[in-house]
Amino acid sequence: MANLLRTPLYPIYKEMGAKTIDFGGWDLPVQFSSIKEEHEAVRTKAGLFDVSHMGEVSVKGKDSLNFLQKMMTNDLAKLKTGGAQYTAMCYENGGVVDDLLVYKLADEDYLLVVNAANTEKDVDWLEKHVEGDVQVKDVSSEFALLAIQGPRSESILQKIVGNTNLKEIKYFKFKQNVDVNGSTALVSRTGYTGEDGFEIYCHAKDAEKFWNDLLSAGKDEGLLPCGLGARDTLRFEANLVLYGQEISEDITPLEAGLGFAVKLNKEVDFIGKSSLQKQKEAGVPRTIIGIEMIDRGIPRHGYKVFSGSEEIGIVTSGTQSPTLKKNIGLALVNSEYKEIGNELDVEIRGKRLKVRIVPTPFYSRPKN
Repeated sequence: MANLLRTPLYPIYKEMGAKTIDFGGWDLPVQFSSIKEEHEAVRTKAGLFDVSHMGEVSVKGKDSLNFLQKMMTNDLAKLKTGGAQYTAMCYENGGVVDDLLVYKLADEDYLLVVNAANTEKDVDWLEKHVEGDVQVKDVSSEFALLAIQGPRSESILQKIVGNTNLKEIKYFKFKQNVDVNGSTALVSRTGYTGEDGFEIYCHAKDAEKFWNDLLSAGKDEGLLPCGLGARDTLRFEANLVLYGQEISEDITPLEAGLGFAVKLNKEVDFIGKSSLQKQKEAGVPRTIIGIEMIDRGIPRHGYKVFSGSEEIGIVTSGTQSPTLKKNIGLALVNSEYKEIGNELDVEIRGKRLKVRIVPTPFYSRPKN
């Protein structure tokens, strides 16, 4: 795996016994112990992820809000300082450039957190459309990003954040300059697992110390280091989309079920708005559905979906759910076939196997 990018935590992967893979040009851990063990830790206790490969883009300037309103499908006018917002960035035809988080650090100062493999493409797209007093800068190298996820994440992180009361950080909110054992970080109540948790944006030089401090603080509470394998099964069970699978330049946010992040009625016209408006008015042609195997088999990404002899779609994600102990998947199909309870076929190794359409998300964390 020559010439792969590495996060600041790469040196400790080996000593922790991590198995690494090439993930979008990054040498990243797929697992430390086992995917199932790490998955269960996040669902029942807590897990710690190195997600420093994610991209960070600074957008500043007096025209930054108007600019981002033009670029994003969601309504950033509703975003207050100290808040984060999930959104998509689209092409003119409604296909997705990327899905991302926007953090409002201050008036005229935003931080975009984008998918690692899309960082360069996203920055190019943003720079291509800059208007007025706006500065766009890729600041990914300045950050490391850790995610602690699971029902015990708050109590573990609280041990090392000094006087900051984590209960005051509500969902999709954040605090800057949080003291973490003598260093500072931005701490947000966000994640990609379907569980409560936090993401910690810190200086690259502090990443290893924060990682070790968190593992030490969580030792008696069952905290485990986790890799990309568990991150994928966790997000999949919670029906959180993955770029390149549930959304892409060929799949619109409306088709992917992200209508909540597409504000067609906001005052500023965003790129792709007219195409998405037409799609909604005409009826969204394709829909992401949940499927559960009736026959034996696992629906994998790229497998074809049939109704009788008619090919009607494709599996976008699928696995054996560690939580539900069932073989399940997400599939993009023609919308006329989306009814819960309908039976379809998935082609697995040349055989048509029965599946049933089921509600999503497959998993929702228990309410406190």
